[in-house]
Amino acid sequence: MRRRLYFLLPSVQSAKVVHNELLLAKIDERHQHVIARDGMELEDLPEAGLRQKSDIIHGLQLGVVIGGLTGMVLAAIAVMLDMIVPGIEAWSVASLTGGGAFLGAFASTMVAVNVSNTRLAQFKTDIESGHILYMVDVQFQRIEEITQLVKSHHPEADMRGLDPQIPAFP
Repeated sequence: MRRRLYFLLPSVQSAKVVHNELLLAKIDERHQHVIARDGMELEDLPEAGLRQKSDIIHGLQLGVVIGGLTGMVLAAIAVMLDMIVPGIEAWSVASLTGGGAFLGAFASTMVAVNVSNTRLAQFKTDIESGHILYMVDVQFQRIEEITQLVKSHHPEADMRGLDPQIPAFP
């Protein structure tokens, strides 16, 4: 399981040096993400993607749960009101639950794509003032090592915490 570390850096040059040091520490570029103020040139730094900038993962999780529960409740009501052909009640409940989960996931991710990541709200003022938010996804065993690496070589880097866990598939 990986954890996401957050660092605020004062400039793009500082972020480039941190990026190179993390590459030398064998942190793949796909596990490094940078967010900066709109219009700021990041050069060759790995810019954060849709999964990091929006609430799409949270929306997907919420949509599956709420859609699945809604489908299950509607299927149970249909069974109680004898709206389902006898003999296929179990299949009907299962398919309506699955369909509700799918529809809920689709609808909620369409909304969540346009919602900025709520975890990044605490960094908004710093990013707007010109700082660079550097996010690094590291193995649980390497959290202390990477934190010390950045802090020891870059006293200007402001460690802003870590996420308890990130999804396994990013």
